[in-house]
Amino acid sequence: MTGRLFAGTSGFAYPSWSPTFYAPGLRGDELLREYASRLSACELNSTYYRRPTEAAIRSWVARTPGTFRFALKAQRGGSLRALGGGDPAGSVAWLTEPLHAFGDRLGTVLFRVPADMERDDDRLRALLEAWPASIPITLEFQHSSWQVDETFACLREHRAVLCATDLDEAEEPPIIRLTGPFLYLRLRRAGYAPADQDAWAARIIPFLDSGLDVHVYFRHDETGHAPGRALDLAERVKARRALERREPSLGEPTT
Repeated sequence: MTGRLFAGTSGFAYPSWSPTFYAPGLRGDELLREYASRLSACELNSTYYRRPTEAAIRSWVARTPGTFRFALKAQRGGSLRALGGGDPAGSVAWLTEPLHAFGDRLGTVLFRVPADMERDDDRLRALLEAWPASIPITLEFQHSSWQVDETFACLREHRAVLCATDLDEAEEPPIIRLTGPFLYLRLRRAGYAPADQDAWAARIIPFLDSGLDVHVYFRHDETGHAPGRALDLAERVKARRALERREPSLGEPTT
């Protein structure tokens, strides 16, 4: 059984993506319907600034097909309180209470740990112990102090996923470390050449072939090229996998 690729962008509600991606004149609820007709997942931006209501979640679910998945950014204030010390249980309960409305459409909650928050093993463990096992959690550590074996071991113990983020200022693509049941990649550079897309496809395919789902989200832009990058990556993965699986034709040498 092969894994599924969920490729999309950070956010969808950008009328400025018309006509590059959206048809001219689309607004409001029509944007998500059009987005989900072409892409398989979205990393929700708005939830970082305000906790979603159950009504909003049901509306998102109703406008997307059953195979579509949402990655939800944990609300900023609640996530800081949950990792900021003391007892995180109350903040975790507040963050996760409305999420049952997603049903099986919630791919994961992205828990962003800001650059001014350095490593604290006790706080991380307390957060993960308070987090419901039924809700997949992904953590993006923006301070380098977290990138150590102790952090990775704690994540593996709790089946929490480590986000790998590709940034313009980084000299090399990020290391991918498997700590949970799927991969989560944020591709945040301003642009990706065809060779870059091929390189990411080559990195992703072995995980898909091993049965793991992979979430990949490109940074949104004002021009509508970001969703095109997600579509392009998905097509490159599909084409490369098809080529690798192609049976030799009659008379073709095998290796």
